[in-house]
Amino acid sequence: MTKTMNTSRNRRQILQRFLCVSAIAFGLGTATAMAAASDLPGTGVTVTPVKSNLAEETFQTLLVMRALEKLGYTVKPYEELEYPLAHIAVANGDATFMANHWNPHHAEFYKAAGGDAKLYRKGVYASGAAQGYMIDKKTADRYGITSIAQLADPKLAKLFDSDGDGKANLVGPNAGWGGEAVVWHQLDVFKLKDTVSYTQGNYPALIADTLARFKQGKPVLYYAWTPFWLSNVLRPGQEVVWLEVPFSSMPGVQAGTDTQLPNGRNYGFPLNNEYIVANRAWAGKHPAAAHLFANMSIPINDISTQNRLMHDGQNKAADVERHVDAWIKAHQRTFDGWIAEATAAGNAAKVATK
Repeated sequence: MTKTMNTSRNRRQILQRFLCVSAIAFGLGTATAMAAASDLPGTGVTVTPVKSNLAEETFQTLLVMRALEKLGYTVKPYEELEYPLAHIAVANGDATFMANHWNPHHAEFYKAAGGDAKLYRKGVYASGAAQGYMIDKKTADRYGITSIAQLADPKLAKLFDSDGDGKANLVGPNAGWGGEAVVWHQLDVFKLKDTVSYTQGNYPALIADTLARFKQGKPVLYYAWTPFWLSNVLRPGQEVVWLEVPFSSMPGVQAGTDTQLPNGRNYGFPLNNEYIVANRAWAGKHPAAAHLFANMSIPINDISTQNRLMHDGQNKAADVERHVDAWIKAHQRTFDGWIAEATAAGNAAKVATK
């Protein structure tokens, strides 16, 4: 009987010691996890992203949002604003950042919002974006059209007449995009206003009509840029060709810019780089995020590829989220490197201020 009681007592003592050790270990683990979370540079800081209403720019924005969340920031859902207003919102501190600033394409908006005094712009997010005027290759080859200046000829311009007024219909960028100022300017200086009509409105809808015309074998004339899904459907050099301009001519703050490309061609627009632009004061207070904004970089072809998936039907919010997940997984080392370097920058700043 005594032996049985002693055995039971020993078991209870062992169980009590196990539970005590487990509780201590659990407490230490929880404390470590809480400390790790509190050590993230973005803990307790809320971020408000903005973007244009172009669905094709969601991917880039969400990727930055994911990286900020990884750094501990509380990231609100993005708000959609036209480019001029988005720049002003970021400059005034009503928004934290936008991931779709194109330079020099948005130079006017950047300047109007306060420029470097109000906005933080460091590091290139995506480089080498081209813009210009395109026509179908069949018409270009048949009539020897290589320059938009040739459309000053009413007979050639009429080939691209889609509304029956005898003038070419040029599908161009929406008002507020920045490119529309260039188109209006160039139609004037290249003396095309009498033969070319600028068709402006809902660009995605207009391009859908343009693609339908192309599939019917009709000539098409439109403004285009990369990265965009269209360049994966109507491929430059295959289904369509870029038109050159007779000489460089840009309006506003870009006046005097040489638009000739490294390959010697001149499509009327300089190459653009995409930047993440943030509120300068906010970036100064949050060095981890500022470092992240300056350090993130993705291949422009990856954006075009994702845009093509959207065009092919994967265009719901959940689809784009999945595209972001897939990109991060395929580039995990790069993504983790962004986080590690941004965290280190934040920690270094903390040490420097002590």
